[in-house]
Amino acid sequence: MSVSDPIADMLTKIRNAGMAKHEKVDIPTSKLKLEIVKILKIEGYIKNFKKANMDGSNVIRVFLKYDENTVPIIHGLEKVSKPGRRVYMGYKKMPRVLNGYGTLIVSTSQGVTTGKKAAEKKVGGEIICTVW
Repeated sequence: MSVSDPIADMLTKIRNAGMAKHEKVDIPTSKLKLEIVKILKIEGYIKNFKKANMDGSNVIRVFLKYDENTVPIIHGLEKVSKPGRRVYMGYKKMPRVLNGYGTLIVSTSQGVTTGKKAAEKKVGGEIICTVW
């Protein structure tokens, strides 16, 4: 079965695995997904990740992070730009997620980065998703 929006599928798998209290989740590999997972690791939303080979297909194995009460660190993941409606934003109008407590992931001409770093570099781009 083909997926029309692989990034939304990845975010849904991470969200569902966190709600089900899974230790890890496997996601099919792509360059964009790998960059998004790297940002989640840098921002502290996941423990770690690694590229693996499962049954002849490459996957990204994401290790989820929980607090001491086994509540997921990722409270919410929301896809902003969808296949039917892309959302682009200039660096001056870059929105803040939960008044600065969340993270905005943006695809710019200089690569995939957070909203804060895109505003510092003075580049806009396509808003991929928000994480809090």
